[in-house]
Amino acid sequence: MEILGFSVMVGGGSPAWVEVPEKSKSAFLELKRRKVHRYVIFKIDDRREEIVVEKTGAPGESYADFTASLPADDCRYAVYDLDFVSDDNCRKSKIFFISWSPSVSGIRAKTIYAVSRNQFRHELDGVHFEIQATDPDDMDLDVLRGRANRT
Repeated sequence: MEILGFSVMVGGGSPAWVEVPEKSKSAFLELKRRKVHRYVIFKIDDRREEIVVEKTGAPGESYADFTASLPADDCRYAVYDLDFVSDDNCRKSKIFFISWSPSVSGIRAKTIYAVSRNQFRHELDGVHFEIQATDPDDMDLDVLRGRANRT
């Protein structure tokens, strides 16, 4: 299948996708199980064949460090492990899947990320919440805390 001049694989009537290598899945599992990372940022490689790890954040990095690592003009996927104190005063952790697609990014990038999002998201078992952001306000820390506290 071709979308906006680039090929996208389609299989068995399922939506279009790009491959998710084991290294990318492993980075997510390290965040989820071992708390090795605070966040993982993924990108679709230049050949548009795989979703690869672009950057990982150490456990001590802040949310501001995470948001500063996202490009202002290109799409990315990310997972963020939010530690917080709930309304009932319990320490909790929730994992967010964030689809970052800034309004100034190119139409090709927006399309391939949108087409691949659901398939990639379902590869990441254990995500609690999903956020689609086109502007930093869409994924403000207060937005994440509000979503996490509703559970």
